[in-house]
Amino acid sequence: DKAVFIETCQALGADVEVLAAESKADVQNSQCENLITNGVDVLVLLPYDSDATAAAVELAKKSGVKVIAYDRMINNADVDLYVSYDNVKIGELQASPLVEKAPKGNYILLGGALTDSTSQLLRQGQMNILKPYIDKGDIKVVTDQWVKDWLPEEALKIVENALTANKNDIKGIVASNDGTAGGAIQALAEQGLAGKVVIGGQDVELAACQRIVEGTQTASVYASPVLEAKTAAELAVKLAKGEAVETSAVLGNGKKDVPRIFLTPILVTKDTMMATVIKDGFHKMEDVYKNIPKDQWPAAN
Repeated sequence: DKAVFIETCQALGADVEVLAAESKADVQNSQCENLITNGVDVLVLLPYDSDATAAAVELAKKSGVKVIAYDRMINNADVDLYVSYDNVKIGELQASPLVEKAPKGNYILLGGALTDSTSQLLRQGQMNILKPYIDKGDIKVVTDQWVKDWLPEEALKIVENALTANKNDIKGIVASNDGTAGGAIQALAEQGLAGKVVIGGQDVELAACQRIVEGTQTASVYASPVLEAKTAAELAVKLAKGEAVETSAVLGNGKKDVPRIFLTPILVTKDTMMATVIKDGFHKMEDVYKNIPKDQWPAAN
């Protein structure tokens, strides 16, 4: 999304500076302070820590700088606009294909990092789907843990322990992204269970798409970073020019109801891979299907 964001801003006559905080909240806040001191008009901020970044927003507002929370909400802060995909909907899409294929049995829930505000929204959506099955007693959640920093190796450990504790009797795993799904599938593979336990994620990472067509991952959720970056760039330039941004909804962040723009995510399965990820050019067909015999590839349209 970085290249798309820069290109869109430049096409609209804006100058752009992009900084990466290397997953460190203090570094991100320091970078924001430098940008504000250098006189930026708008800060488009993807927070590493949704709580800690509020300090950068407070400084920005004192300096008259507009702030867009990008992809993740910034908590307890005077944010001007939130641009993201509907993370509750993503959570619903993550769980829906799993309960269709495995409506009964033991489930593992792998939440995202607790430093990431989207983790709770994803869980809300997941539970919208799972709760009726849990209430009926059809699904039992035997492990429910948050995965530190979204690390696949953390997900691997959690699932290994859950498999041991439940004697491999697991029917479904709700993973909050493809990285944690990958760690979970590694644990399943060690027990000969890969492809026998339903599991979903999000981000349509190449490795996840390969697992989906190979049959070890059930689904992923496609939230195009190209569309998100283009939308955020266009809105940032509008704010910089002092133009009004029309929104029809808000999302509370603990301090205020933040005007928000939500984009619509798409469920990707083996059956829809060609019509979504590959059709959009997000991944190449030969990369996704490289581990599948070529005579079994779907017909290209």
